[in-house]
Order: sequence, then C-alpha cells, then structure tokens
Amino acid sequence: MAMGRRSGGSGRGKSSARGGDKTQTPRRGLFRRRKICKFCAEKIDDINYKDVRLLQPFVPERAKILPRRISGTCAMHQRKLRTAIMRARVLAMLPYVSD
Repeated sequence: MAMGRRSGGSGRGKSSARGGDKTQTPRRGLFRRRKICKFCAEKIDDINYKDVRLLQPFVPERAKILPRRISGTCAMHQRKLRTAIMRARVLAMLPYVSD
C-alpha cells in the first residue's frame, strides 16, 4: 500500500517544473463596499407577502431566493423576506421554478 505518496507530478500543489518561479503581486483594486440592508435603510419593518413588487428583486429569473451575501439584507430581514416569498409562492403570486 502506497498511502501518503508525495512525490510525482499529479498537478496539485507547488510544482516548479511548470510555470517557473513567478512572483505574485497583491490585489489591491478589488475592495468592495459593504452592502447595506434595503429594509433597514428605508425603515421598512413589515415585509408583506402581497407586495410582489417589493419581493421580485430578491427572486431572480431562476426563481431562487437570493442569499444574504448577494442581496445585502440583514439576518432579521432575510428571515422575514424568505417567509414572505414562500407565502407569495403558495398563493401563486411568485413562481416556484423558472419556465
């Protein structure tokens, strides 16, 4: 049994045979601003499932609910948003899947 073999050119890890000795430069131009919660900024406390116009930007054409890291909503409003979207789907105001 040859468990733990480290030699050989499997293509993973550091390999000086390919590519040579390249120096890596740090990326400094990729700073992104922190997203703010739309509901906190506009002081919307109640996310109503009947307000489809408010819910549609959080459900793209694939009909999946956007996660917090993409939409920028806070945890409390993301939970309320998810509940409202699920209720709107039950009443066929929003789609479950894309066409």
